[in-house]
Amino acid sequence: MAIAAVKGKLMAVIGDEDTCVGFLLGGIGEMNKSRKPNFMVVNKETPLNEIEDAFKKFVTRDDIDIILINQIIAEQIRHVIDGHSSALPAVLEIPSKDSPYDPTKDSILRRAKGMFSAEDFR
Repeated sequence: MAIAAVKGKLMAVIGDEDTCVGFLLGGIGEMNKSRKPNFMVVNKETPLNEIEDAFKKFVTRDDIDIILINQIIAEQIRHVIDGHSSALPAVLEIPSKDSPYDPTKDSILRRAKGMFSAEDFR
């Protein structure tokens, strides 16, 4: 069991309070060796540059393989997310309590659709 824990990677969450609390109650909350958390709670007063900085830090951390972000927050920093082209960490946009998921806004889904054509599914 200890071997799996050493090799394991983390999920990071950038979201509203309800989203972060839900994932933290599910057990994903962690601190790295520098005592930096793997989540960021965003509210109406959170400056955009803090959200961008958190995303950039999560992308560069070698202990994070998945970043979950509320789509409504992703829209605010779309230019930064679109600049992330690596496969890892994977960026997954998720709905929030107040805002449903819109697949037309998801940049990762748009990129994936561009990789396939209708003939690929016949």
